[in-house]
Amino acid sequence: MSQVLRLTSKLTITQKKFLAEVIGTFIVVATAAGSVVLVVKLGGTLGIPFIAFAPFVGVAISVYLFGKISMAHFNPAVTMGYLITKHLPKNLLACYLCAEIVGAFLGSAFVKYVIGSEANLGANAPNYYYPLPLIFGVEVLASGLLMAVIYAVVHTKGLRGFSGIAIGGIVGLDIYFFALISGASMNPARSLAPAILSGSLGDLWLYLSAPFIGTSLVALLLRRKFRPR
Repeated sequence: MSQVLRLTSKLTITQKKFLAEVIGTFIVVATAAGSVVLVVKLGGTLGIPFIAFAPFVGVAISVYLFGKISMAHFNPAVTMGYLITKHLPKNLLACYLCAEIVGAFLGSAFVKYVIGSEANLGANAPNYYYPLPLIFGVEVLASGLLMAVIYAVVHTKGLRGFSGIAIGGIVGLDIYFFALISGASMNPARSLAPAILSGSLGDLWLYLSAPFIGTSLVALLLRRKFRPR
């Protein structure tokens, strides 16, 4: 009987983590991709500041809502970083990745049917005016900076209440400074859903590789310092 109760408890916790990651990723993708669609619909008047500010708010809200439940990944590349530093048990990897993909597609569907379908549903796109190695490197850098700030938040136990602002802030800053070069996705799920739903798959390879490299490099460099005790 006690084993059944323990199993039920574990399943309940896992279900809570799954739901938190679905909803959080939904918010992140809806604000990130939706802001791009809105800017295009309004003729570009809001510009890059709005495209950076909206996901900053979305990420910050999601971190405050779900940080204590799931550690607020909302991003397969972040999940991989947490796996490397053993903040995430291996048996929860599939749960997190599935939740993030489901949340991303729900967020992208929301954008399509509520906000609009312009700009390929807000799919990330690099600026090929720049050389490809620079584009790839910038996307790796942006993702690495995000992971570094997340680890700083974990290491300081939430930056004394500023965890959402810190993580949302680095997302917004990365987008503000790097979006016009690499697209500044930092999040494979955020790129995957609008690309597939819009049929714009040409640049997807970039966002399914560079973010993982960026977060994994930071995780490997800092795994001893930030490994849970």
